[in-house]
Amino acid sequence: MSRNPVVRLIACAALSFGLGLPLGAKAATETCAEDLTQEIPSRAAQAPSGSNLMQQMRDVSGTARDKAVVREMLAGNMPGFLRQLQPVSISGTLSSGQQVMVTLCVTPEYLAIGSDQDFVRMPMGLTAAARVAQEFGFYLPTPKMVDHIYGQAQLRVAPSPMKPTDQMSSTAYLVQHNQTVERQFASVGSTRALAAGHKKDLVLSNRLRTKQGRVAIYGWHRTNGKPIQPLSTVHGAEYADYSHGVRLVSRVAYVNGAPQPLEDIIRHRELSHIVSDEGPIDNVQDLLANLTR
Repeated sequence: MSRNPVVRLIACAALSFGLGLPLGAKAATETCAEDLTQEIPSRAAQAPSGSNLMQQMRDVSGTARDKAVVREMLAGNMPGFLRQLQPVSISGTLSSGQQVMVTLCVTPEYLAIGSDQDFVRMPMGLTAAARVAQEFGFYLPTPKMVDHIYGQAQLRVAPSPMKPTDQMSSTAYLVQHNQTVERQFASVGSTRALAAGHKKDLVLSNRLRTKQGRVAIYGWHRTNGKPIQPLSTVHGAEYADYSHGVRLVSRVAYVNGAPQPLEDIIRHRELSHIVSDEGPIDNVQDLLANLTR
């Protein structure tokens, strides 16, 4: 179980969804609690910038780069705005006819290393991404969550694919793409609000149980809302190229305004369909933990 006391408190609340959802609560939450990010360490003042780290990693790729990136992230070397979680609300109707609103709290952007002024979005293999998510008290999104994040993003840019070559996984490629994305955001008046459209997501899927040793990827939505990448498990778990991004979703969500463990929602017979097109996904924490081994 997470070290986050908020998660421990909610997990011990023993609310049974089968006995009914909270009534009289507000339909959704407009903000996400600040303590949901308390397991992410603060960034040290002397921590290297994103561009400096890219110089150090320019000849490194794959799992070696992942190790360096994980080390920086777990030390808190991430831009501060990533700690400002954004709410994404998804509505649904239970078989009883009851209307339900599930609100997720997600990072406003894809994970990056560096400062607010100098950062680089970092693709990671699934093992590295799962470890960061576990350590910070988060999950990866499902494809349905990715769709709703895109639909509710306040800042969207069009995908900007690069030439598919054997350099797609190189540090040079990801740096070049990061620069392209920064120019895109600058042209539309970049803010630190919820942003989408510029990366494919590493996602949670039941396919990860049957396609062991693979990574599940989905998204990179065009401006018409259709994703370039359907759900795929073609690549090995350690594969990561410039087009991939890691967005995190808090383990605490809100059901009709009341905080609940997202794990309980995503494995629930009915509630799971609000956040997952695959229906229930059992033992999400165990699934992520197994991916880090």
